[in-house]
Amino acid sequence: MSIENYKRNTSFKVYLRVTLTGCNKKDKDDNHKMILNRKIIQLNDQQNKMIKNGWGSEVLDTTVVETITYLSDGLKVNGYIAYPKDDSKKYPCVIWNRGGSMDEGAIDAFTARGIYGQLASWGYVVFASQYRGNAGSEGQEQLGGNDVNDIINLIPLAEEIPQADKNIWGIEGWSRGGMMTYITLSKVPGFKCAILSGAISDVKLFLSINEDKVDTFKKLIGGTDFEKECNKRSAVNFTDKLPNIPYLLMHGGNDKAVQHTQSIEIAKGLDERSIPYRLVIFEGGDHFLKSHRKEVDRLRRFWFDKYLKSK
Repeated sequence: MSIENYKRNTSFKVYLRVTLTGCNKKDKDDNHKMILNRKIIQLNDQQNKMIKNGWGSEVLDTTVVETITYLSDGLKVNGYIAYPKDDSKKYPCVIWNRGGSMDEGAIDAFTARGIYGQLASWGYVVFASQYRGNAGSEGQEQLGGNDVNDIINLIPLAEEIPQADKNIWGIEGWSRGGMMTYITLSKVPGFKCAILSGAISDVKLFLSINEDKVDTFKKLIGGTDFEKECNKRSAVNFTDKLPNIPYLLMHGGNDKAVQHTQSIEIAKGLDERSIPYRLVIFEGGDHFLKSHRKEVDRLRRFWFDKYLKSK
């Protein structure tokens, strides 16, 4: 079932948890628009030069990246959209999930212009959330709780982007964003492929080497049974709920933040269920795979092109 058919056959209010609470009558009458504000990112000359050097001139020449505020469960949440300037055809959609917690890991306008502009320059419409409670968004972050809805509620935004092919979706997540990606995939059918980089698939294992983050996780996750909540967020415990789509798993062999064994273990779970995947452990790679960036980008583009554009 495609995401478009899923939307057509289900209620946003029930399954995508889209509400119009806090939306005025004009918003409700205007085709249920969920993007409340949008603004094209404009950088200064020095920043544009850095974008060209870091991501290539085609990022600036061929794409548009906007900051947005959209509705998610009645909350005003901030994020980004990116798309090719050429509006003569439709492009597959990709959701990109950031890592970090609270404002640590939030994506600023400069970084968004590079990361999302690069994806758009490959021929995709990109949607990304800062998550509730972060970067000026309303609500409270829950690290894989109701804030997963902020990802799911990006899907109907494609209705407002003329270039978006609403029937073709991929999803990508880095670090904590990988955890969010796994949870999203377990809830929403129709994605055609997924990319996970340095992804958390076992929260308890992650916290075992990041003891300084335990208190933050307890505060944000909440609840009376912290271990149970961690298990619910750990994809190694619900590979049976993951869709049978191709997964690209990438991890640095010297990742000090998220053990590379996390990708190995999730690969084992996929393998047991005959779910297709490619696992790449980059020798000496750190959490951000900085020394392997060109190879990482080549693999990412190959994966999306193969599974989102091939007929």
